[in-house]
Amino acid sequence: MIPLWSGSANTWDCDEMGHMNVRVYVEKAMEGLGSFAAAIAMPHAYREKAPSTLMVAEHHVRFIREVHPGRPLSMHGCVLEWDETSALLYQDMRHSDGTPSAAFRTRLFHVDAKTGKPFPWSTRSKAQLEALKGTAPDDTKPRGLDPSVAPLPSSSTTLETVAKVGALEIGRGTVPPQHCDIFGRMLASWFMGRISDSVPNLLYDWRKAVTAKTEDAKMGAAVLEYRLIYRKWPRAGDRFVIHSALADVAEKTHTLSHWVMDPDTGEAWMTSEAVAVTFDLNTRKVIPTPPEQMAALETIAPRGLQL
Repeated sequence: MIPLWSGSANTWDCDEMGHMNVRVYVEKAMEGLGSFAAAIAMPHAYREKAPSTLMVAEHHVRFIREVHPGRPLSMHGCVLEWDETSALLYQDMRHSDGTPSAAFRTRLFHVDAKTGKPFPWSTRSKAQLEALKGTAPDDTKPRGLDPSVAPLPSSSTTLETVAKVGALEIGRGTVPPQHCDIFGRMLASWFMGRISDSVPNLLYDWRKAVTAKTEDAKMGAAVLEYRLIYRKWPRAGDRFVIHSALADVAEKTHTLSHWVMDPDTGEAWMTSEAVAVTFDLNTRKVIPTPPEQMAALETIAPRGLQL
């Protein structure tokens, strides 16, 4: 495990729930990739006119303990596995007492910076990848989402599939220049950010009804786990629509599939699944979902979209 990032949560990193927003977790994980790139002999990876870079293909994120404003944080990581053109990187973010806040399993590719096409690691990078191989600790293992399950092929992740399922549109917009990286591609953190901004259009009234069943509770929500498959990278001016469907619902958790789609081509920019809870902002504890609200969620978010 090597150090990748350290800092703290600013007030503006936190949302209406009083904790660091999910978008910011990914933002800091992506920043940590700069340190990782340097450690594998690629200090140029995120600079302008870089010949090659590291492109993320998939994130699995487990959110373990809330982060509140002003709290110190640090991130370390190691390589879990690698091959000729890709690597699986483990990253964890911890509080100053060593308690884990979040853990990331990041599948990334060594690519041509302009075209995004994978090509083999250099000899120096291979040596460093092997030297950085390690094992993820037990206290941050995936729980509700299995990162080893293969995602759907791109031929199935289309707006035609969305229409057949009847998945509700919860978000829509256009990518602004400030949400893009040095290579002109939308930052990975903004996929998470756009979904986070859009989910209230699906669940606000439903969560309000769930919270009403608990006396003196104040409505809140949190994501416990996320898996994101990055399929295409939008650029400034590209449009997107977000559709959501139910994957599972239980007394304490609900799992949703969120697809970020290109309305011009009908193809997916990104597909994801998220395990979430409704919780009481006063007690910071999970609010159980009554049976009638489980049934209501089946109606609000029809099943049918997969990862």
